[in-house]
Amino acid sequence: MPKLSALLIVYNEIKHLPDVIDTLSFADEIIAVDSFSTDGTYEALQEDSRVQVFQKKFEDYASQRNYAISKATYNWILFLDADERISNELREEIQKIIRSANPKAAYYFYRKCMFKDKPLLFSGYQTDKIYRLFQKDKVQYIPSRLVHEDLKVKGESGILKHKLLHYFYEDYNSYKGKMVAYGKLKGKELYLKGERYSVLKRYLRPFYKFINHYIIRLGILDGKKGWIISKLNALSATERYKELKRLHASSPK
Repeated sequence: MPKLSALLIVYNEIKHLPDVIDTLSFADEIIAVDSFSTDGTYEALQEDSRVQVFQKKFEDYASQRNYAISKATYNWILFLDADERISNELREEIQKIIRSANPKAAYYFYRKCMFKDKPLLFSGYQTDKIYRLFQKDKVQYIPSRLVHEDLKVKGESGILKHKLLHYFYEDYNSYKGKMVAYGKLKGKELYLKGERYSVLKRYLRPFYKFINHYIIRLGILDGKKGWIISKLNALSATERYKELKRLHASSPK
């Protein structure tokens, strides 16, 4: 059977490490790239004989992921975030794919998003899917996509039947911090693409994000959870344009 490299990029993920390493233990190697964690993540990974760990200063998600891919020994790559988990059924589906005669270049996973320990059924996450399994020689993370990174695929893509569990929300402050960081990276991405700051977009985009998640994508049916998710997605959009404005103001005239 073709061999499988499992990859992680991590920063201060000490709480998630035991479960995510266990969920990847069926892979032929596990490689983690740490962004100089301060909570013991790097040391814990060093002590785990199942893991090869490297350190790289974080610049953006695309470059971090491409660096991790460069360290993989095998052509089949399974790339997880530390807050994702694989069920037994999904593991069997992955193994079936990589030993099939004519596999596709890359595969999307649908994700079952967990708000603490309960599923988030709406709020824009009901159709959440992401590339997680692919052949190394047929893909690259697009360098210009600094956040919500996307994969450039040479060939066909497929979708797995079984869902990946995504424990994306632990508490308000940690998720708020994540959304602020995403917003700033998105602002940098827009700046590098040459987009100008717009006061109109600064106020309309967050409003649209809230309405999209809470009303259009039915976050209202998730109750308080939907309100929180919609509000923090709007905050991320606000931070995007604040960062874009800051970068333009600080750039040489």
